[in-house]
Amino acid sequence: MATMFLRCGSHPFSGAEIPPTLRPSPASRKPSSPAHCTKCLLRRPPGAPRDSQPVTEMHSMTQQRWHPQAQDTSGLQHMRFSEAEPEGGTSSGSQPGATAGQFWSSSLPNREVWSLLKAIPPIPDEAVVTQKSPYGSWRVGTLHHGRRVNAIAVSRAPRHVYTCGTGYIRVWDEDALHASDRAPQAQLDFQDPQNRVLTCKLFPDEQSLITGGIAQALTLWDLAPTPQIRAQMASTGPICYSLALSSDAHICLASFEGFVEIWDVQNQILIRKHEVPPYGSRCVDITGFKFWTGGEDTVLYSWDMRSYQKIQQHNLCHEILSITHDPSEEWVLAGLKMSDIAILHVHREEKYKAVVQRYSQHHNLKFASCGTHFVATLDSTIHCLEAPSLRRLFQTEECYDILCCDISSDSQYLVTGSKESAIVYQLLY
Repeated sequence: MATMFLRCGSHPFSGAEIPPTLRPSPASRKPSSPAHCTKCLLRRPPGAPRDSQPVTEMHSMTQQRWHPQAQDTSGLQHMRFSEAEPEGGTSSGSQPGATAGQFWSSSLPNREVWSLLKAIPPIPDEAVVTQKSPYGSWRVGTLHHGRRVNAIAVSRAPRHVYTCGTGYIRVWDEDALHASDRAPQAQLDFQDPQNRVLTCKLFPDEQSLITGGIAQALTLWDLAPTPQIRAQMASTGPICYSLALSSDAHICLASFEGFVEIWDVQNQILIRKHEVPPYGSRCVDITGFKFWTGGEDTVLYSWDMRSYQKIQQHNLCHEILSITHDPSEEWVLAGLKMSDIAILHVHREEKYKAVVQRYSQHHNLKFASCGTHFVATLDSTIHCLEAPSLRRLFQTEECYDILCCDISSDSQYLVTGSKESAIVYQLLY
């Protein structure tokens, strides 16, 4: 594990490099510069000249990383990220060598391990196939939903955007993505106009959508050839705050106050109503045989999908507003009310934090399916960060607080939902 250090400077995030599980090859990380963003104005079109302002790259992984005392620690934020607590346990104390503003793993490699690692020849850059990361975004369209957009989904083939709120879901085709005055292709009205969608998940095949919210039911939609309701699964709670789908789309988790419903979504069967701490169920996500919950009590919990026992809990100090994971399901990210992003390994005792010194009311996280970058929206600001280095790729400001966001599965479009509309951005590579 690479020891993390924090940076202070002009970047909105002071971050650290995650171990190089998903690291792009050095040859593919070309210096780039974020576009200057003017509030509520169109971004520059593709092909326009880039800014000359350089973006600071994080240093490569070196042996010196394992010795935090050797790093320049000037300007570090004084903070602590506690270790995970096993079921029934208490938070462990500081490990040897851990200092303020640095985060650590449970063990460091010894001389024998280092000798073995140094004997392994490096993989040539040309032998590594990597995906590119965007250097900027171009605002290409506006989708006028008419009410608050609380949840959003973007499909790739065919290209559609689904904006969800109170009373209805609107469906937008690809032509509407590049305009500001197009009508929706379709509108899906609820039987009860007071029903409100707060969360939605698009299935991996992009042929189905599941929604939850203030409706006393989870709604399963068939999207092709014509969007229509396939099934309604009666829930046991009044408000569904968050949804999560397993990678094979067989299991769906729905979080309510004090419990999580676990559904066999293929057969619309409720498998279990799983109790969790009453203030720890605002967000939910699933990685393999673990699922994760978090909320106002500031603790991120992990649970075993087979035994339903609590595995660990991570004290994050601030309210958890969102949880997501990377495409490999190896890292879990938690967006905090303090605007920090906590980054934890699913299987190992490794954790990091990107630090932002301000509170936010809305914090959304979305990983691109290619795994090279993710988007964090903090109130009205969009930050796009490279994974795993946490290098800032670009930043954009909107007029209103962003309530939700999604990235298309081909990593070409980012769509954000806010007060009465959704904004469409084309990502520039």
